[in-house]
Amino acid sequence: MSLVPTRDLVSEAAAAGRAVAAFNVITLEHAEAIAAGASAAGAAVILQISENAVRFHGGRVSPIARAAAEVARSCDVDIALHLDHVTDMELLRTAADAGFSSAMFDAGALPYAENVAATRAAAQWAHGAGVWLEAELGYVGGKPDAPASAHAAGVRTDPREAADYVAETGVDALAVAVGSSHAMTERSAALDHELIGRLRRAVPVPLVLHGSSGVGDGELRRAVRAGIAKVNIGTALNIAFTRAVRETLAARPDLTDPRPYVTSGRDAMAETVRALLGVVNG
Repeated sequence: MSLVPTRDLVSEAAAAGRAVAAFNVITLEHAEAIAAGASAAGAAVILQISENAVRFHGGRVSPIARAAAEVARSCDVDIALHLDHVTDMELLRTAADAGFSSAMFDAGALPYAENVAATRAAAQWAHGAGVWLEAELGYVGGKPDAPASAHAAGVRTDPREAADYVAETGVDALAVAVGSSHAMTERSAALDHELIGRLRRAVPVPLVLHGSSGVGDGELRRAVRAGIAKVNIGTALNIAFTRAVRETLAARPDLTDPRPYVTSGRDAMAETVRALLGVVNG
């Protein structure tokens, strides 16, 4: 097993009526934890690095991308590398050279016609560079430029518009707004499973669920059965990491060496990954 293209993992999952989980990487420890959890679960995963994470690393994408790729190559399950929520075309153009086989171009905050034009241009560039491209239509809650609620009128993805959008842009996968929100710290999101089914029937490319940290186990399983093929998870790992670090420092207030508390945080993330893979792949 090794570093594999995102296209292969998602297309295989979609064809089999399953989903592949994509976990956000912020630090090297995130990548190590995701790989360890995937190995424990015996399941393939996607390591995804967002534009925000690149910004956290001083705008330099290659160091964290190459570190994540090395972690993937040493793992005993298949792992893909994905550049997530890109709004900057200059960053998108670094994707292939930095080792990413896929990217998500996010023009969701733009009016529909502008979204189509920007995403079409991004897809044309990506395909020329051998990069599989995901896009988003509708407004997944929890982002600064999105409506306050994932349940607000008009924010969810319309199946007919989604079919037109995919045809007009040529994207390879579509993230849809069906009731989840980014950055949720409680798993209380209620998804519109009937809408997921209608989108699956209308759209000829795999569907992606963003904001999955706020979706409970039963809701996630139902979403996969309804047609979601890629499940994005980020905040759940950060919650596990931060809780474990706090517990370690509370128990050892004189600790100055970061390795014990970072290890506890990494182990907590790995267990979270293992558990969520059991849900997504179950």
